[in-house]
Amino acid sequence: MDPSTEADNATSIDIDSSDRSLSVFENHANKEKHQLNLPLLLQQSHATYQLRKLSIILKWCALDHSSTSRKLISYFVFIFLTITVPLFTSLFLHVSPSALQFDPFNFNKLLQIPQSSLAIIAFFTLSRFFPSRYGLRNLLFLDALRDDSVYVRRGYTHELQKSFRYLACIILPSFCVELAHKIIFFLRVEISCGTPLKWVVFVLALVSWVYRTGLFLLACVLFRLTCELQILRFEGLRKLFEGCGSDASMIFSEHVRIRRQLWITSHRYRFFIISCLVTITVSQLGSLLLVLEAKSDTTFFNSGDLVICSAVQLCGFFLCLMGAARITHRAQGIVSVATKWYIVVTMTNASTESEQWKAQMSEGLSSPTATDSDSSDMYISVTPQPPSCFQTRQALVTYLQHNYGGITLFGFVLDRGLLHTISAFEFSMVLWILSMVAV
Repeated sequence: MDPSTEADNATSIDIDSSDRSLSVFENHANKEKHQLNLPLLLQQSHATYQLRKLSIILKWCALDHSSTSRKLISYFVFIFLTITVPLFTSLFLHVSPSALQFDPFNFNKLLQIPQSSLAIIAFFTLSRFFPSRYGLRNLLFLDALRDDSVYVRRGYTHELQKSFRYLACIILPSFCVELAHKIIFFLRVEISCGTPLKWVVFVLALVSWVYRTGLFLLACVLFRLTCELQILRFEGLRKLFEGCGSDASMIFSEHVRIRRQLWITSHRYRFFIISCLVTITVSQLGSLLLVLEAKSDTTFFNSGDLVICSAVQLCGFFLCLMGAARITHRAQGIVSVATKWYIVVTMTNASTESEQWKAQMSEGLSSPTATDSDSSDMYISVTPQPPSCFQTRQALVTYLQHNYGGITLFGFVLDRGLLHTISAFEFSMVLWILSMVAV
């Protein structure tokens, strides 16, 4: 039966598996869908403005593949800024005799390889999404937001705003340091074609750095944004355990939907994550070996690019790893929530059935006016349930125990345990390099 308010201090708990028990929840969900039945991109809100900003960023990164001409322009800009400009600066710039002792090309030439490699990986990862195969709406799961609650939609809008802050907090300080380094660098180098062309190359080199860095960070931020959406959905699933009584089918359907989107996200970004891990590991360890074995002094002139490149690589990749680890942790935490829910519902049903049996046995002996429920502060109302409800809840908990993974990389769950393993491997490699240099 429905819960009723008997007193100001009374608390009612209604655990009901019948269709009538879900009427309040379904009506509330229908109201939310009626209020927000438009896709997120079509709503006149701040989220629309943020998504338009994201679309503008993609166009400035030459990732607009909506037509054949724009696709050709995208590939031309990519090849020119990612391969041609770095190759030209590495081959045709040389140190002036007055600054020869600084020897800047020990680090700056070699750093072009990992920077361009990460940009190539990010470009081909993002270019697969636009526009024919996935598109921006499918990439960010905007169409699937129609089935989500207001809590998830508002949280996703907030995370969309935070994604631009992540980009700004990483790119702007790095750009200021890179600008100062490029000015000092080009003041001390020469080009055989003349001074005016040198400053044209300076501008192109700076634009190339912004383009390559923006591509890599944009892919990292989009991956983290997708992970944050699934984290919000797991929070909604946790609330669903508290609000839908003992209806296991609704919880199962929601978890299957989340699991499918996690599988899609893992499939889209697994090559990007593994390739970035290998590239960044080789870049960082190689840079460490070069710095330790360098005979000349390490200065801002000859190692400024090294500092900036390392900081950008680590910040962007940590965004990916922390987002994937958080969502995996939330997915694993659902199992404990489901187990607790299963125990509470089962014990409540068992105690209610026992009380009903005792009431039937003592019905003829008790006075019709005598009651002890008036002094109680808690009322538990449980509707009789069919025998299959217990097996359904048990099957749901068993399913969650065997399907709790989050982001996976070819079957390996990207959780905190895997992060600890990667950190231990990186630390052992650092110690091995230090032992080589010391010996």
